Amino acid sequence: MNSNGKNLVEALTSAKIYLDYARSFSDITGLPLTLRPVESWQLPYHGRRNENAYCALMAQKSSACAACLQTQQRLSECAAFEPQTIVCCSGMCETAVPLRLGEQLVGFLQTGQVFRKKPTPGQFERISARVAAWGLEVGRDELHHAYFRTPVLSPRQHDAVVGMLTIFAQHLSMVSNQVLVRQEHPEPQMISKAKEYILEHQGEDLSLGQVARAVNTSTFYFCKVFKKSTGINFTDFVSRVRIEKAKNLALNPNLRISEIAFEVGFQSLTHFNRVFKKVTGLSPTEYRAQLPAA
Repeated sequence: MNSNGKNLVEALTSAKIYLDYARSFSDITGLPLTLRPVESWQLPYHGRRNENAYCALMAQKSSACAACLQTQQRLSECAAFEPQTIVCCSGMCETAVPLRLGEQLVGFLQTGQVFRKKPTPGQFERISARVAAWGLEVGRDELHHAYFRTPVLSPRQHDAVVGMLTIFAQHLSMVSNQVLVRQEHPEPQMISKAKEYILEHQGEDLSLGQVARAVNTSTFYFCKVFKKSTGINFTDFVSRVRIEKAKNLALNPNLRISEIAFEVGFQSLTHFNRVFKKVTGLSPTEYRAQLPAA
């Protein structure tokens, strides 16, 4: 995954829309939820709300952590295009729903640490032996209590959870451009002024040097600070601002796609179509077709 994808995930995880959804999801299901980048070498729910008590115990030992991370890697590999559920070595289910932006996979909405059928005493005996082999010093009663406290979802309940996450992943994909363009993080005044200038002149042939001069700084310094503050480079930011304006103009059925392209500052319809699909995952025509009828 490139740095833009990682920056997008970081921006989304601090966005109000994600935080509100994650809180509601956890309240309704009692399950943990995380939005993680494609390549992540951390335990997805450790220390988070609704973390499984058994899994929290396992996180104390590196050998158990390694087994969990292997599960995350397998899940990443098989869930690139559609939701997938796999079973970890402790018999629990992990589910990942891909978050895609056009052809780019940027991350996963992930939940898990649940059973899809009630664990048996024999299953616990096997798990107990594995935990002992990992060298985790935990009392049998404590381990038993934590293991059997794990939520059990029926197939119908599990399908409903996956459906909820799939719908939310699609919604996050649609609003991701707005989140990147309108990040509510403190930023240097120079960058705030630059954004204002870009918004005012987005229909013109904007250049990096032109905007740097407008905020009284060198092109090199402006480029460096802009990328650090926004998470994306100047060209990508301008493109996203223009596409956001184009999405609004697409609501007007009397405007042709070509008119919209030139109105927002693109000099080539082909370039506009390519950038629009890269940002939204849809061509301008496809995007307009899925808009609700006026």
